[in-house]
Amino acid sequence: MRKTLAIALMLTAFLGLAACDKKSEDKAQDANQHAEQAQQKLNEAQDKVNEAAKETVDAAKDQVESSKAAVEEAAKEAAPKTN
Repeated sequence: MRKTLAIALMLTAFLGLAACDKKSEDKAQDANQHAEQAQQKLNEAQDKVNEAAKETVDAAKDQVESSKAAVEEAAKEAAPKTN
């Protein structure tokens, strides 16, 4: 009787642990999927930041060119006309 009871308890414990282990694997897989999604979102965000920085640089270059053109135009208008 004791031997049967001991085997039954061990079998129950084994099955209980096996059932818990499956959930842990599922949770680990879910965590990996969420981590991959987070990494993809982070990469997309970084791409947008890089694109915005490039647009800012282009806008600054355009501003410099505009300022140069304005200075040259003002210099032409300020120069005395020789006729």
